This record gives sequence, structure tokens and C-alpha cells, in this order.
Amino acid sequence: MSDLDTLLDDHAHCEKKAAASALSLIVAYPAHDELVRRVSALAVEELQHFRMVHERLVARGRSLGGDKGDPYAKKLLALARPNDGRLTDRLLLLGLIEARSCERLALLGENLPDSELARFYLQLSEAEARHADMFRNLAAVYDEKEAVERRLRELAREEARIVAGLPLEPRIH
Repeated sequence: MSDLDTLLDDHAHCEKKAAASALSLIVAYPAHDELVRRVSALAVEELQHFRMVHERLVARGRSLGGDKGDPYAKKLLALARPNDGRLTDRLLLLGLIEARSCERLALLGENLPDSELARFYLQLSEAEARHADMFRNLAAVYDEKEAVERRLRELAREEARIVAGLPLEPRIH
């Protein structure tokens, strides 16, 4: 919160990458009709979120800066298995990213002194919670529920390790 401009810039890039990740799932799994239907709607919503965050950045007299990357997401997505189980892993990992975004956006919404921006972040937090649920539910469409839950626990443990090793910065992740 001490560097809101940098945070907004990072947030815009996160929303852009969320839309791109959704589209990459469609490219990789075009015959998975349920995935294509649900994830294409997600891509549109994430791009709308990008535009809303970008508008707030511009309203503050700032332009979108270069994407500095996201060490959290990079390390997390690297946990995906290469062959068997890759779809399950990708869905669960994207769900974990959405769940963490939900938590962080809620914290911003609950603590920002700017009431308009606080409301905005609380609304986005609710959307991120829906997205996290959608990814977990989609994983259960394409894999056995018990296998999905077991793998989610494994990935969540690894995610906790990754988060513990990251510095605190004005970032969403």
C-alpha cells in the first residue's frame, strides 16, 4: 500500500497474464468443450479486469510500465508435471494463483483509505474466489476427484514453501 502506483502496474500485468493463461489452455486443449466454454469466459473477464486496473493507473497520471515478471507464478507453474497429469496441474496451479490473488485483493480492499479503490479491490477479490473454484472444479471434470484433491494438497504445500521464500514488495503475488 505504500507504493500504490507500482502495485497497480503489477496488478494490471497480472490480469493481462491471467487472460493469456486462459487462452493458452484453450490452445492446448481445444477438444475439451467444458474447459473451452468456461475458460473463454474467464479470459474475457480477466481482460476486462486488466482494462479496469489500467484505467485506474492512467487516472493516477501513470502509464503501464514494463512487465517485470512474476517470480511467484513462474516458480509455481514450473511445478506442473510434463505429461500425465499436466492438465490437472495447470488447472490447480492457476487456481492457487487466483486464490492468493483473492486473499491479497481482499486485504487491500479492507485496508485502503481510498474508499472507491477499496470497493474495487473487494469486488475483484470476489471474482478471484470464483475463478479459483472454477479451476478446481474443472480439474475434477477431467481427472478423478480424489486424485485432484491429493494433488492440490501437494501443490499447496509447495506453494507455501515458494511464498515463504519471496521478499515483500508492492506486488499482487
